Amino acid sequence: MIKRHDKRQPRKLFWKRPALWIFLILIAFVYVNNSSLFAKPSAREPFLLAHRGMAQTFHMEGITNDTCTAERIYPPEHPYLENTIASMQAAFDRGADVVELDVQPTKDGQFAVFHDWTLGCRTNGEGVTRDFSLADLQKLDIGYNYTADDGATFPFRGKGIGLMPSLDDVFANFPTQHLLIHVKSNDPNEGVMLAAYLSQLPEERREKLTVYGGDEPIATLHQQLPDMRVMSMATLKSCLLPYIAVGWSGYVPAACGQTQLHIPDKIAPWLWGWPTRFMERMDMQDTRVILVAGSGDVSSGFDTLDDLKRIPEGFSGGIWTNRIDRIFAAYTKK
Repeated sequence: MIKRHDKRQPRKLFWKRPALWIFLILIAFVYVNNSSLFAKPSAREPFLLAHRGMAQTFHMEGITNDTCTAERIYPPEHPYLENTIASMQAAFDRGADVVELDVQPTKDGQFAVFHDWTLGCRTNGEGVTRDFSLADLQKLDIGYNYTADDGATFPFRGKGIGLMPSLDDVFANFPTQHLLIHVKSNDPNEGVMLAAYLSQLPEERREKLTVYGGDEPIATLHQQLPDMRVMSMATLKSCLLPYIAVGWSGYVPAACGQTQLHIPDKIAPWLWGWPTRFMERMDMQDTRVILVAGSGDVSSGFDTLDDLKRIPEGFSGGIWTNRIDRIFAAYTKK
């Protein structure tokens, strides 16, 4: 009987497979390089960012960019209206480290601190905000249309006359505090106008300011004031998209440098090194990280005690809240 040779190749032993070893070493490197277990925690505590100061909050169900939020507020628990000097002072008094405010250009070349591009939702006026002079805007009742019961009562009507501040008023009242300025349009000319305004401030004052908003005004502002910390959807993507692609290696894109990132807490865990290693990398780039609630829609914040439970150990950036009055005491007890 003729014996046939078995032409099958013998199986390679596990430890003799170089490709597999390379793959396993790469996996181990990625894990160790991005694990917060091996990162040095920051000595800095998280800071609190009060959205629009002390503001009336509202139902979020079905909200869109065109929703008049003044018509759906919760029953008031405090007397403050958003974007006023009193509301900003109340926020700082209750523990805010940063206050966010909205700006609108006026007909006479100034900036009013007001959320809406039109007047009808909140005030007793009608028309486009930028079509009025600052003096005319400051005659309006900015609390006129707030209601918690579908218009049966208007608890702030008559109480908001003359309360719309200018940006000059804000800087006069808060000369050293950290502020986040929101440009509410995508008009590049507004970026030029705001850059000219901010350029008159001392450099040490601008260091405590951040400007965010539409891609075009932020781009034009940053061209004229490259030392300003800014954020837009374009700057956010230019940092995070390449970081998501190659951040596993520890590489941080140059676009992340000296900027601000608003990170929704539902997305944050997908970032390489989240939270401690990620924060360590951003700190090295002088990049400020703000954690916002949910998926990042409609300025959702950490507004309840249950919300605070979602903030991970090792996070040392900013916490966005619409209820600084509730959150400060609770957070300091964590």
